[in-house]
Amino acid sequence: MHFVADTEVTKVLTFPILIAALEEAHRRPKMEVLDAFLGDEKGQYVIRSAVDPGRYMASKMFTSFPANLAEGRMPAVQAVCVLFDGTNGKPLAAMDGTEITHWRTAADSALGAKLLAPPNPETLLCVGAGEMSEWLIRGHRTVRPSLQRVLIWNRSPKRAADLAQRLAKDGVKTETVTDLDAATREANVITACTRAHQPLIKGRNLRPGTHLDLVGGYTPQTREADDDAAKMSRIFVDRRESAFHGVGDILQPIASGAISESDVLGDLYDLAGGRVQGRTSPSDISFFKNAGGGHLDLMTCEAVFKQLGTKLA
Repeated sequence: MHFVADTEVTKVLTFPILIAALEEAHRRPKMEVLDAFLGDEKGQYVIRSAVDPGRYMASKMFTSFPANLAEGRMPAVQAVCVLFDGTNGKPLAAMDGTEITHWRTAADSALGAKLLAPPNPETLLCVGAGEMSEWLIRGHRTVRPSLQRVLIWNRSPKRAADLAQRLAKDGVKTETVTDLDAATREANVITACTRAHQPLIKGRNLRPGTHLDLVGGYTPQTREADDDAAKMSRIFVDRRESAFHGVGDILQPIASGAISESDVLGDLYDLAGGRVQGRTSPSDISFFKNAGGGHLDLMTCEAVFKQLGTKLA
């Protein structure tokens, strides 16, 4: 079994490669997945496993300690992924799971945008300036290169400014904003990655045709968009089972009666397989919940493994 460091993952992956791999994988039958959670929001240990029968098996073990960000010494999420041969059970590789998480989370949202966002959006609003934000911006701009203007909002303006500075070095035109409602009204695509417990994005501020990508809400108590946003949108998720398992942006508007389960129109398997239609008119507001799951880790590990090829032989 080989260990694949974060530098090796980044060396062989690009967003076009990974997004294409995820789209192809979502045209195959759904994988079996199983999640196990221990601890709480302050310190959590999670094991996410997936089986693609006859092909690959994988598990990601990760910890989540949000306080690490304030201390500035370590990332909030740290992980290890292990990939197995699905035909004989042989361990193939252990990979830096933190890097895998960054790539697969952003590619998941980027695939959602590829299938749902308006064709030529110009303004991207990033809500939150944490460690995932730069990845999400890169992913969205890969599938919608017309996104030449990036607005960044964060509770801490300094973190927003730091992110804007990093992006500017890569030639991205960025602006930091303090009025989130006003920025929401300007954006064609919105990506949010926060740990908010009260909705930050309000439906009344969404302009017709907007694509909304919600990444951060990962428990029943956390959510990033309000009931009105859900009510006025065409709602999709990355994987139906993951979204109904415990994410507030889906469960809370259902609990309040703003939407019903049937208002979740499909997931990436449905969209990539052509079983449901995403955008039906230029004025549609698309609402995409990135809930994650072990199947995405497996897909990403497989893409890395294939790119490394003979290096791991």
